Amino acid sequence: MGTQQILLIVLSVIIVGIAVAVGITMFNAQATNSNRQAIMGDMNNLASSALAFYKTPQTHGGGGNDWLTVDDIGAWLGYDYDTATSSCSTGNGAFVLSVSGDVLTIVGTGTETGNDGTSNVSGQLDVTGATSTIVAQVLN
Repeated sequence: MGTQQILLIVLSVIIVGIAVAVGITMFNAQATNSNRQAIMGDMNNLASSALAFYKTPQTHGGGGNDWLTVDDIGAWLGYDYDTATSSCSTGNGAFVLSVSGDVLTIVGTGTETGNDGTSNVSGQLDVTGATSTIVAQVLN
């Protein structure tokens, strides 16, 4: 082979290698973004179900404008709720529930590595019962 042919082969191998590396990076970024959106979607579903619990009268199995206990909310939600850890899970990640006064906090942790490269994607929703407001925050 001539020098020009070897140079073209080496150049082709380098270009293909760069294209593969860029493709892998784009795939990982999409997987992270997709998991983050799924976590936030699941937390919104949990929050709306929790608000339904809050507004349902106690005579009908709800909270009667009170969060009562986290376990009461978890039993209402039904998403594989674990009373030992006050958490539930879906295929997208795990969610921990906590109540402080009139605010229910849902912290979700996904299955994909987040922006920092070490911990998984996560987000938090604060649900205020009396005003029915939901405040979302992406943590990673």
